[in-house]
Amino acid sequence: MKGVYMKDDEIIDLYFNRNERAIKETDIKYGRYCEKIAGNILGNNLDVEECLDDTYLKVWNRIPPTRPSILRAFIGKIIRETSINRYKASRTYKRGGGVVDELLDELEECIPDNSNVELSILGQELAGIIRDFVRELNKKEAYIFTARYFYAEEISHIAEKYGMSRHNATVVLGRLRKKLRERLIKEGYLVS
Repeated sequence: MKGVYMKDDEIIDLYFNRNERAIKETDIKYGRYCEKIAGNILGNNLDVEECLDDTYLKVWNRIPPTRPSILRAFIGKIIRETSINRYKASRTYKRGGGVVDELLDELEECIPDNSNVELSILGQELAGIIRDFVRELNKKEAYIFTARYFYAEEISHIAEKYGMSRHNATVVLGRLRKKLRERLIKEGYLVS
């Protein structure tokens, strides 16, 4: 049974009024969503809780001045970045496999490696190209791509949701990466 949630505009107004209830309402409405993203990346409940706290603090500090047009996407981006940063920090202390390493390995052939001052500008342009790429996919492909590369879901979970074998889901993801690579070559981000 779904609860009654405050509207996003009302939550954002609470942030602009510096009312701490904004964090509580954000947690009520988007807490599970954030836990899912962080859990997929981190796989550790303690780290997930800490990321959730860090995310709410970042949202508090960014609203205002930012007035997000889609609060869910705004929060999702922050929890994802926070979780990946926590994952990377923990990796400096211990080595081993993980879903983030898998994701980065899978996307390595598509995403250009820029380690210069232009990184921020290029990153924004690249994000726009990827966003347009996903919008042009059919619903199923768009879900599969974003589930894997934004929400860091396991391939087996994606396959199960669409009644596919793990192998078929892997093939679809491979084709999508190839299409993305071709798009990035066309846009001048990669050399063929």
